[in-house]
Amino acid sequence: MRISRRTLLKTGLKTAALASPASLLPTLAAHEQGDRAAMPPAFDALKSIRDRIRPITPEEFQGRIQHAQRLMTEAKPSFAAFYLTPGTSLYYFAGTRWAPSERLLALVIPRKGAPLLVCPAFEEGRLRELLHWPIEVRAWQEDENPSELVAKWFHERGLRAGRVGIDETTKFTFFETLRRAAPALEYVSGDPITLGCRARKSAHELELMRLACEATCSVYRAVFASLREGMSQRDIGALVSRGFQKIGLTGGALVLLGKWAARPHGTTQPQKLVEGEVVLVDGGTQVEGYASDVTRCALLGKPSDKLQRAFDTVRKAQDAALDAARRGHLSGSVDDAARAVISGAGYGTGYQLFTHRLGHGIGLDGHEHPYLVRGSKTVLEPGMTFSNEPGIYVPGDFGLRLEDDMVVAEDGPAQLLTPAFSPSLEKPVG
Repeated sequence: MRISRRTLLKTGLKTAALASPASLLPTLAAHEQGDRAAMPPAFDALKSIRDRIRPITPEEFQGRIQHAQRLMTEAKPSFAAFYLTPGTSLYYFAGTRWAPSERLLALVIPRKGAPLLVCPAFEEGRLRELLHWPIEVRAWQEDENPSELVAKWFHERGLRAGRVGIDETTKFTFFETLRRAAPALEYVSGDPITLGCRARKSAHELELMRLACEATCSVYRAVFASLREGMSQRDIGALVSRGFQKIGLTGGALVLLGKWAARPHGTTQPQKLVEGEVVLVDGGTQVEGYASDVTRCALLGKPSDKLQRAFDTVRKAQDAALDAARRGHLSGSVDDAARAVISGAGYGTGYQLFTHRLGHGIGLDGHEHPYLVRGSKTVLEPGMTFSNEPGIYVPGDFGLRLEDDMVVAEDGPAQLLTPAFSPSLEKPVG
């Protein structure tokens, strides 16, 4: 079973298995063994941050629904309703976390009026326990078609025509049964609503993301201070997971060593830490669901001229991206700015050695819209948050990536959500 960096972030970094792209059971075993071992002295400085977390309030969730309704009204043509199933958007609008399954649970937000939740009848009690304020719930029995309940509710609300936005993560089977139950309505992408609400973060959301980034850097600092030659990538990944546990969070990291760091999303190959070779740690945590995504590179000993030059180039590319990520600029131009630095330093052209896009949106999902990729034309707006992660990957030799999270400002260059850029390979966390 292979675990990619993207999977690691999307699943919330819940176990130490996420510390490695290799097999699951050996990693879990290493994690359990690590729990019984003494922590290195550098971890003594880590303290719980739970008392610093301010949860999202019911009023904020309700305000998000109202924002969605304004967007539905202002759209040309307008939306009659917005339909979504379990996932981060359900949490964003209703504050409810619910695991997706073959049984339909759906939130329907009309352009006007109160929303509706549809759920399996035997789950109704549990759902009501999770509500932050009263929302109408209609339950369906196992032998019923839940989409018929939604269609009936549409009819009661007078929604007999118009567009219904469907959240992008909704399973096709749920979309198809709804379309058949209410065929007079038009079903379209709900991205204008989702992105219109979620892409620009509030001050409170940014506060939670900054705390997640701060926590990540604190854990990394302890981990890098504890590196010893001969450690495996799993040993290091277990330290990352245990560090997050110590501060009251769940988290993990993809760890790559030496030449295997040239594979940005990992390898199944066993690895050992060797003095003078790169240690790449890429991961993070979540605070009230809001993610951090931070990559740092380090090594034992003094970096070679080759690695130092690559580090300096990647850092300059981060600076160029931060400066390019300005209000009113196109998202693709940020990738262009970072890629120009790396290509200009002689590290190939296009995707030759900088093999992936510059960055992704980040928030309740580790990877979410919009993206910083060549040719993308999203107009950047204040409050949009992204990873800034240029890299240089030389197959069979080395890989080096630096990643920080940033937010588009009202004026001037983007601002860091992480405490600071990486100072050096010898001191990866300030």
